[in-house]
Amino acid sequence: MSKERIDLTNQFLIAMPGMVDETFAGSVIYLCEHNEKGALGLVINKPISLTLGNLFEKVELELSDVDMAARPVFFGGPVQTERGFVLHEALDEQGNHYSATLAVPGGLEMTTSRDVLEALSNGAGPKRVLVTLGYSGWAAGQLEEELGRNGWITVDATHEIIFDTPIEERYDKALALLGIDPRMLSQEAGHA
Repeated sequence: MSKERIDLTNQFLIAMPGMVDETFAGSVIYLCEHNEKGALGLVINKPISLTLGNLFEKVELELSDVDMAARPVFFGGPVQTERGFVLHEALDEQGNHYSATLAVPGGLEMTTSRDVLEALSNGAGPKRVLVTLGYSGWAAGQLEEELGRNGWITVDATHEIIFDTPIEERYDKALALLGIDPRMLSQEAGHA
C-alpha cells in the first residue's frame, strides 16, 4: 500500500528545539515548493550582515528607497548561497511575472531573475519582499523522513510573519500559530 503524499507548499517548517544541524537550528522556513521530487524553501528568520542596499551595489543597481535599502538580506539556506532569491507578494491577477518566478499555490511568489531587482531599483515591483542568498532544499522523501524523526513541525504560513513581524519574533510567532509556547517544547523527542 503506498503512502499518501503530503504537500507542505505554502507552509512554515519550524525547527524543533532539538535540531542538531546548526544550519537550521532555530529556523523558520517558508516552503515554496514540495512535490514528489523534493522540497525547496527559504529561511525567513536568519539575517546576514548584508543589507539590500549592499546587495544592490554588488549587482550594480541603485536602490533609492532608504527604508528598503536598510533591510537585511537573509540566509535562505545552504544551497546556491551566491544566488539571490526574492520572496514577494503576487504581482497581479493576470499572472504578469518576472522571467524566473515560481508562483506558490495559495501563497507568494519567489523570483530568482535580475528583473525583480531592476523593478525594485526603479521604485516599481513588489512592495513586500524578503531577499535571501541561498535556499534550503530536500531530495525526494528527505523532508518527510526528517519530519518523521521529529526534526520539524509545520503550520500554514502567514504573510504577516514573513513581512511584518520583527525578525527575532518570527520563530515564536510561527509556533504560536499552532498554539505552542516555545518554552513548553522539550529538546528530547519522545515516542509513546
